[in-house]
Amino acid sequence: MTVQEFQRLIERLYFEKDQGRGWQETFIWFVEEVGELGRALRSEGRKEVEAEFADVFAWLVTLASIFEVDLEAVAQAKYGAGCPKCAKIPCVCGERREPKDEA
Repeated sequence: MTVQEFQRLIERLYFEKDQGRGWQETFIWFVEEVGELGRALRSEGRKEVEAEFADVFAWLVTLASIFEVDLEAVAQAKYGAGCPKCAKIPCVCGERREPKDEA
């Protein structure tokens, strides 16, 4: 399933309720799911982590749909040719991390 196909599926399942709720309340639900993902990453098993990733993704595409944003198209436009800053894959710009002193 592509991102666009998933976004359309979520729209068919939930768009009427999500649009009626409004973007502000929908955003709160999204943030709550991100919190649940954070908790799962710290203490849950693989199955729970995967379920929370799916929930976060579903709420993200819901927000995009409310704003009439094709998430797949904008992701492709921004990242499809590589890093938006250096245009390389993998990225060669950004933070340089110094090795930690093992002393």
